[in-house]
Parts: sequence; C-alpha cells; structure tokens
Amino acid sequence: MSAEKQPAAVADDVVVTMEYSLTVEGEEIDSSKDEGPLSFLQGHGNIIPGLERELAGMKVGDSKKVVVAAKDGYGEYDEEAVMEVPRDQFPEEIPLEQGIELHVTDEDGDIVHAVITDVREKTIVLDTNHPLADAELHFDIKILSLRAPTSDELTHGHVHGEGGHHH
Repeated sequence: MSAEKQPAAVADDVVVTMEYSLTVEGEEIDSSKDEGPLSFLQGHGNIIPGLERELAGMKVGDSKKVVVAAKDGYGEYDEEAVMEVPRDQFPEEIPLEQGIELHVTDEDGDIVHAVITDVREKTIVLDTNHPLADAELHFDIKILSLRAPTSDELTHGHVHGEGGHHH
C-alpha cells in the first residue's frame, strides 16, 4: 500500500476528525467532550449540510464558530409532522403522558423520533418533528486530523471503525 498524501484541508472525500460543541439558545446540548471527537466523511451528508459547507477549506488545528440556520440544520418546524393517533394503537407498556419520547414507524417503514405533546380522551397527539427543528445551531469546532478515506469508506460513504458513530 502506498503512503497516501495527507489531505491539506477539508474537502469532499476527506475523512475529518473534529472536536465540537453544539449550543442552542445559549445551552450546550451536545459536545465531543462526552463521546470523543467526531469522525466523518466530508461531502457525503454524514453531518448536517450547513455545517459541512462551513468546514470546507479548514486545516488541521483550525477552529471556527459556525451558526447554522434551521433550514440547513434539522429543518424547519413542520405542522404536518404532528399527528393524532388513537389511544388503542399504543402498546400498553408506553406511559401516555406529555413529554414522553418514543420511536414510531412512518408510512415508509422508517423509524422516526416522536414526542407526546398532548393526551386527549381518545387520541394521543404525537409530534415527529426533529427535537431541534426550527433551532438555530451554534457550533464551535476544531479540526483535529484529516486523512484520505479507505476505498471501502468511499464506497459506503461513511467512516468505518473507531469514532464512526452517527448523529
């Protein structure tokens, strides 16, 4: 195997490892201090689009504060993502009270995150908007390392092995 040249800056198809923290409305809600640095393949939608765009061209050791608007983050709040579901469709072990978070399957068979926002006599109101819908996201990021992806990683469009957890 030939020693590949280390990428000089963040670009598509480069594996980026970065430290980050995410602040919403002045409150830090996520940080690599908890889970360790995040590694991802730039240009493949592994992270939200607004952040990916801002990283392009950054070099190892660079840090940056990035503000991502809701539409480039987790989307704007969608009234249609709120639904009323008959009570009898809920498994008995789920406590039916406001603020309970659950995972439900949508029409396409995808698992979506939902929160009970209202408990009525015959129905339960579920909100399947992302918890960060409508949120302006404030990231503080620092690039720790850059490397070329393996051919497998390129084929699959995401990082394998260490630190490849998804958000």
